[in-house]
Amino acid sequence: MSLPRFVDVVVIGGGAVGAACAYFAARSGLSVAVVERGAVASGTSSACEGNILVSDKEAGPELDLAQYSQGLWRGDLAEFGRLWEFEAKGGLVVSARPGTQENLALLAERQRAAGIDVELVAADGLAELEPQLNPNMAGGAYYPQDAQVQPMLAAAHLLRLARGFGATVHTQTTVTGFLRRGDAVTGVVTSGGTVSAPAVVNAAGTWGGAVAQLAGVNVPVLPRKGYVLVTEPLPIKVRHKVYAAEYVDNVASSDAGLQTSPVVEGTRGGTILIGSSRERVGFDKAVDPRVLAAMAGRAIGLFPFLAGAKALRSYFGFRPYCPDHLPVIGADPRAPGLWHACGHEGAGIGLSVGTGALLAAALTGTAPAMDLAPFAPERFDIPAAQEAAHA
Repeated sequence: MSLPRFVDVVVIGGGAVGAACAYFAARSGLSVAVVERGAVASGTSSACEGNILVSDKEAGPELDLAQYSQGLWRGDLAEFGRLWEFEAKGGLVVSARPGTQENLALLAERQRAAGIDVELVAADGLAELEPQLNPNMAGGAYYPQDAQVQPMLAAAHLLRLARGFGATVHTQTTVTGFLRRGDAVTGVVTSGGTVSAPAVVNAAGTWGGAVAQLAGVNVPVLPRKGYVLVTEPLPIKVRHKVYAAEYVDNVASSDAGLQTSPVVEGTRGGTILIGSSRERVGFDKAVDPRVLAAMAGRAIGLFPFLAGAKALRSYFGFRPYCPDHLPVIGADPRAPGLWHACGHEGAGIGLSVGTGALLAAALTGTAPAMDLAPFAPERFDIPAAQEAAHA
């Protein structure tokens, strides 16, 4: 399909976030064209676990966005849940030491005050939730709101639904520049031609920073590499998403070095997904067996039965990391007409639908359900921020 000459909105990126932006914008009555340099969901969305979590987020804007997104996954989009294998499995965060359990209890208290449903679990209550869990755990916290989807299916079906509202999707189409009128962005230049549009949404994931640079603005999205191990199908089931409490600290860390913390969850097919790792090594695609070995060892520490399981395969992806651990969502005043929806790091699947709904509201002149100020793209423009502080 050839590119249209003019649309209301061009969405750059065909992953989960771009797909959600396209769906909600098209459903709102806007004409939409999605341009994706590869295949649908060929970036980070194809190399993750499909998490929809509240358990790993401290009280604040990201948790607020997670709650808003939860409402959409479970409410507005519930009729489509079977399409992307929505599974309300719940999450169990476990502590190996009493001191860690105390910190987890404090986090749970703050989250509960923000409206999260969380139940502290004593050590002797963990086996009821996860019979195969290491019995030496000091305790945990159960989050019934945690869920999971198949991320590639989510992206593909959201785009299919968007096409039902008139959107067009153009894969193998690389954005090489922007149409401009002065500072304003008025469309995109691609490998397949140009498209004029009063609004362009940068939903390019890990490449969101590079796309922003094409428009001359700074959005410091960096790749953060992470692996997933997949076991053979097993008769023993892991019932929830289970992870060690230090995973929360790793998510919030800005350390560029390697960090691993055990994350274990089952799939409907019987395989078990094992994570997690985080490291900033650019777009280095070399497989490091030491990272996989560390992940496997930590997972066995949670579930000893995994010591006898065979790994079928591993995969890795690059999560779009922002230095302040908040995504970039909203209009960019430095380049009017350019909007951003990127930098969600490992939470992009869960936060995608909330991001798309908020942008669609703003694009149509409707007040968004949440304040977008904490996610403002210009927050990274340090000189401008300093001038404003002294004004």
